[in-house]
Amino acid sequence: MKWKGKDLFDLVCRTLGLRETWFFGLQYTIKDTVAWLKMDKKVLDHDVSKEEPVTFHFLAKFYPENAEEELVQEITQHLFFLQVKKQILDEKIYCPPEASVLLASYAVQAKYGDYDPSVHKRGFLAQEELLPKRVINLYQMTPEMWEERITAWYAEHRGRARDEAEMEYLKIAQDLEMYGVNYFAIRNKKGTELLLGVDALGLHIYDPENRLTPKISFPWNEIRNISYSDKEFTIKPLDKKIDVFKFNSSKLRVNKLILQLCIGNHDLFMRRRKADSLEVQQMKAQAREEKARKQMERQRLAREKQMREEAERTRDELERRLLQMKEEATMANEALMRSEETADLLAEKAQITEEEAKLLAQKAAEAEQEMQRIKATAIRTEEEKRLMEQKVLEAEVLALKMAEESERRLERGGSSFDRFVVRTGT
Repeated sequence: MKWKGKDLFDLVCRTLGLRETWFFGLQYTIKDTVAWLKMDKKVLDHDVSKEEPVTFHFLAKFYPENAEEELVQEITQHLFFLQVKKQILDEKIYCPPEASVLLASYAVQAKYGDYDPSVHKRGFLAQEELLPKRVINLYQMTPEMWEERITAWYAEHRGRARDEAEMEYLKIAQDLEMYGVNYFAIRNKKGTELLLGVDALGLHIYDPENRLTPKISFPWNEIRNISYSDKEFTIKPLDKKIDVFKFNSSKLRVNKLILQLCIGNHDLFMRRRKADSLEVQQMKAQAREEKARKQMERQRLAREKQMREEAERTRDELERRLLQMKEEATMANEALMRSEETADLLAEKAQITEEEAKLLAQKAAEAEQEMQRIKATAIRTEEEKRLMEQKVLEAEVLALKMAEESERRLERGGSSFDRFVVRTGT
């Protein structure tokens, strides 16, 4: 009950392990107006709700000019990343479509690590809020098409750790026109409605319809003095040729908030241009050591991962070769079985061929015998024919002789008859 704002703030910082406390504060809302808890004032003496629980938001109150150079601790970077990402998604910071997709890809890298197609399949971003609704409504694209575009960038960020991806996010976001700017409705001395922007670089005056491009800016190093009196602010530039700018806000709480932000941002602006305090030097040294340690750890893990992947590839290759050898062995065995079957068939065919050869040889022998018999028969027939011809010839000769003999006998018989007739006639 007796705690001051600093007691509660320090407790939150210790719980988070946060040392770069000068960027942050505890914010609350009263009657639609944002306010910050004062460190030297009791918590319950603030104009906060008396009903429990009393809600405060631990947020960045001041922004760095260069996130990479100024944000030392990883927890500081992470808190800024979360806050800036929410402001972009809530459209409190305007972000062009292409930059929105690129930032979304770094947010995915920070959450999911390296892209792995076997793990991060289609639809894995379906429940994620990654793009401002304004950007989504600007194009006729399905959630799947947005996811495909984000994933294409996401795959390019391989090897970045979470803190590296978040820092890349902040490096892009800090170049957006509305990054780190607190806007307040004001009127100039003529009563013209304007917007006042307070950020790490200075004060900016905007047209209410255009929060991106200021009409006039007052960098902190060009401001000689900012005074506040009777609801009116006066900005006195160092260059006396530039007119003094006066403005006012209708709400006292808003004026107090403007004054707090001006003082705080100006102090940090001057602090950045001085040598680091001993505390900051120690923090940066520790951060460098921690970063080096994490880098070595990441390299070790990367080597182990590479060795594991190589071992897995070698194992897969050996398994593939083993499977291939098994298949080759199976094929060889099948070929051997087919060869054995073929050999058996060939042996059987050879046996059959041998038997057929024997049979043919036997038939050939029989044919030879038959030919010999036929020849012998032919010889006998020829001999018989010759004998027959000889007998016929002998018979013809005998017949001829008999014919001749008969003729001779006839001739002799006629001579006797003639003599017989002659005798008789006489």
